[in-house]
Amino acid sequence: MYEQGHTRPWAERLPMPAADTMSEAQRKAAQTLIDGPRKGVFGPFISLLQSPVLMERIGSLGEYLRFDSGLDARVRELVTSAVAREVGNQFEWLLHSQAAVKAGVSAEAIEALRLGRRAAPLADDEQLALDFALELLRHHGVSEPTYAAAEARFGKQIVVELSTLVGYFVMVCWVMNVAHTPGKGAEGQAELEAFPL
Repeated sequence: MYEQGHTRPWAERLPMPAADTMSEAQRKAAQTLIDGPRKGVFGPFISLLQSPVLMERIGSLGEYLRFDSGLDARVRELVTSAVAREVGNQFEWLLHSQAAVKAGVSAEAIEALRLGRRAAPLADDEQLALDFALELLRHHGVSEPTYAAAEARFGKQIVVELSTLVGYFVMVCWVMNVAHTPGKGAEGQAELEAFPL
């Protein structure tokens, strides 16, 4: 079992409620996820189920960003992996780092990102989006040159969606880090380690 947030002692704080203890609102919210493109209740939605209306609204946002956004899958999965790396979230790292490689991001770049090094080699659009995301994560905004390059390459709509993608995954990663939601990687998949203090 992989641990979120690198805290000790580690124990899951907000596990999936037993079916017979769920409110009608929780059952309805869970069924909405099961019937949608996610096909189940997992990851951040386990703990978000404690607040079913919030879970539904966050789920709708995530559904758009993951399944309907104009952002290319390679770029989206790379940026999501970078967010997970920055905030130390195993669940999203284990899921999205594999998805990034399947979408076409180099495995070497993903491994470098896991280790906290500069991700390389990357395609030009991947590098630009990663630079944008890391600048936003580390400085809570982006410089004029970074913004101008992103707008020129992606357009205003995608810049907004990229910024929102970063914020969305920070939010759900933090929820899981607080809840100690477990992640499960593929056999042999390397987990994140805490950055040195």
